[in-house]
Amino acid sequence: MAVTAEQHFAAQTTVRNLCSSLEQVIKGRSDTVRLVVAALVADGHVLLEDYPGSGKTTLSKTLGRLISDDHAGSSRHPSQATDPILPFRRIQFTPDMLPGDVLGVNVFDPKTGQFHFMHGPVFAHIVLADEINRTGPKVQAAFLECMAEKQVTMDNVTRPLDQLFFVLGTQNPLDIAGTYPLPQVQLDRFLFKLPMSYVDAATESQILESHAAIRTGSVSIDPVCSRSDVLDARVVCEHIYVKPALREAIVGIAQSTRNNPMIQFGASTRAALMLQSAVRAWALVQGREFATEDDLNYIAPFVLLHRLRFHAGAGDAKKALQALMAPVLEQLVRAA
Repeated sequence: MAVTAEQHFAAQTTVRNLCSSLEQVIKGRSDTVRLVVAALVADGHVLLEDYPGSGKTTLSKTLGRLISDDHAGSSRHPSQATDPILPFRRIQFTPDMLPGDVLGVNVFDPKTGQFHFMHGPVFAHIVLADEINRTGPKVQAAFLECMAEKQVTMDNVTRPLDQLFFVLGTQNPLDIAGTYPLPQVQLDRFLFKLPMSYVDAATESQILESHAAIRTGSVSIDPVCSRSDVLDARVVCEHIYVKPALREAIVGIAQSTRNNPMIQFGASTRAALMLQSAVRAWALVQGREFATEDDLNYIAPFVLLHRLRFHAGAGDAKKALQALMAPVLEQLVRAA
């Protein structure tokens, strides 16, 4: 089914409102903000990795507050009619957590003689998985089904999560004491892995000067779109035009990672599909109805680097990936 010009305009408005509102709170990180919004409309998840105090948690909480709930209607799954699904929930991962702390548990009611399911914090639109690498493998494994299939299975009963379900995971690359590095299969569930580097001096001065206003704004900020607006934007994102040559370039990049002596594990077909979705989403964030080779060149490292396992002799992983992509991108430019 074709997407109308009005639908494209509405999707671009949703994306623009989210980006501009986040940038009012998250200073000096326009690229990170736009990438997070791109992942949201691409129906992917994001892993934010950087130093403590870089704004990862503030970004996640603000995004949750910017999207209002519109569940009162037939758009919701019948089995979820009474589920306590909130716009935003935060999970602070710790080493002593159990899967039930995240997914929910069945609780026995002695009055009725029946078990009732107590929903866990994954039943939300936006889920902040704070310090996700600080919990054990059991909880990480329980999170896999949520991120991959948007459902929770407990005691042989499967319950669907909300359609919007979007995970923002954070981890600190410095503190390795008491952490459990995410396995490759868990990393593969994230569309993007984004660094949040230090801001420049001018931006930091601005943050210090207006910190009280920023903190108040992040708490009292009003929603700028609804849940259905984001879901509609995802439909539009799926219809962003990717020309055949650009699609062939995506395949070429994925194929080149599989027979390269510098790489131990190459990109899967799922990685290629995610890269195509990310390219489309980035084009939508840029206000276009079609994707370009510049979109692919910019977005590919965020999608692929955490999925590839480079040998030690490869040097800097990002530079190695760019060198690998260069022949494919040059051929794409020549064909244009």
